[in-house]
Amino acid sequence: MAHPKRKTSKTRRDKRRTHYKTTGPTLATDPTTGEMHLYHRAHWHEDKLYYKGKVVVDKSEE
Repeated sequence: MAHPKRKTSKTRRDKRRTHYKTTGPTLATDPTTGEMHLYHRAHWHEDKLYYKGKVVVDKSEE
């Protein structure tokens, strides 16, 4: 059996494992509008910018 001559460091091991990615971006459903959006991102819905279920910018008022 082959044995490693040196211990593989945690950094080197984890660098190698970074290439295994998940299937794609995870999506969240906004509680107020029901729209699908990326986590931690604001999204537009009917001229309003929503973040965490609250209106941040309202273009219809302008």
